[in-house]
Amino acid sequence: MAVQAARLVERHKEVYGSTDGIRVFRAPGRVNLIGEHTDYNSGLVLPIALEYACFVVSAPNDAGRLRIRSENNQESRAWPIADVPRQKPSRDWSDYVLGVAVEIHRMGHPLQPVDLLIQSDVPLGAGLSSSAALEVSAALALLRDHSIPPLELARIARRAENNFAGMPCGVMDQYVSVFGQENAAILIDCMTLEHRPVRLPDGIEIAAVNSMVKHELGQSAYRDRVRECGDAVEKIQRRYPNVRSLREIASRELDALEPTIPDAVFRRARHVTSENERVEAFVAACERGDIEEMGKLLVSSHRSLQHDYEVSCPELDFLVDAALAIPGVLGARMTGGGFGGCIVSLMERGRYDEFAESISRAYRQQYGREPEVYRCKPSKGAGEVGKGS
Repeated sequence: MAVQAARLVERHKEVYGSTDGIRVFRAPGRVNLIGEHTDYNSGLVLPIALEYACFVVSAPNDAGRLRIRSENNQESRAWPIADVPRQKPSRDWSDYVLGVAVEIHRMGHPLQPVDLLIQSDVPLGAGLSSSAALEVSAALALLRDHSIPPLELARIARRAENNFAGMPCGVMDQYVSVFGQENAAILIDCMTLEHRPVRLPDGIEIAAVNSMVKHELGQSAYRDRVRECGDAVEKIQRRYPNVRSLREIASRELDALEPTIPDAVFRRARHVTSENERVEAFVAACERGDIEEMGKLLVSSHRSLQHDYEVSCPELDFLVDAALAIPGVLGARMTGGGFGGCIVSLMERGRYDEFAESISRAYRQQYGREPEVYRCKPSKGAGEVGKGS
């Protein structure tokens, strides 16, 4: 990490010519072990922060402008600092940075003219939250001279994605990017915004497999699911007026209301309520070291996402089934928004190399496409990682 930070400092000097006040910030991507599509329903989630991360090098400038450059895209943008609060989305990578700047301004923090150099090794389009990693690292870089509580940092980043980038996501991605811990998953209560670390048992490994596809339906279907969950709450309130979210009703209570709720809306709600219960069961299995039960819960989560929430796709279903056929694999499921992206697999320690070879071969044979396989090691959350000299 120190070598990468030093290299990016030198690159910042090449791009902008400045040498004073250079600082480097990092924020990780994430993979969610279990608790999918529950965060925007005030539910429970259990992600881990990853070693894959976004780095932003920041230095003040005397040009009176916010200047940003993406090394990944080989593109630059710039705005007069006074004009930043009035900017509109461009529908490209710069929205995640500009949206953060707009939210910082709305909080009452003065925006300073800075030069930002951005480089990320979080895989794009894989469902590993490259956008949250960029948002959180950009927030740290823009707030370089201000200290704010970590939770507020996560909220700023989430509001940027909701309000500027236009994605109605929950807070999970930004939250774990801020609060991630080495060797532990983070159990997040998206209702109270409290969390606690959950140490994972010894003897397991985690891998994500990128299907290398992202179906166009993903963006619109995500919004549809948010709306359908809201519809379910409205139907539930006829019987339980005090229920404000799907977090506040148990599966058994929901089942009794099935005749009063349209089928698709009921199945969306059934996924969310049962998924919250699976998160609690998964944490309990972690704490007693029951890795077989952890694996079973992952599979149950996938089937619910596949059939009740209907956010999977043939490629993800194939990867899950292929993973489950590999010796030593305990469980697998899709992770992320769905309609492409990644699955996450839990396996016995020492099985990763065999797993990566076997799953890649099976996917090539089925789809003629090479998947990317990532070893997922729980990593620490966002922070400053270096300075210029």
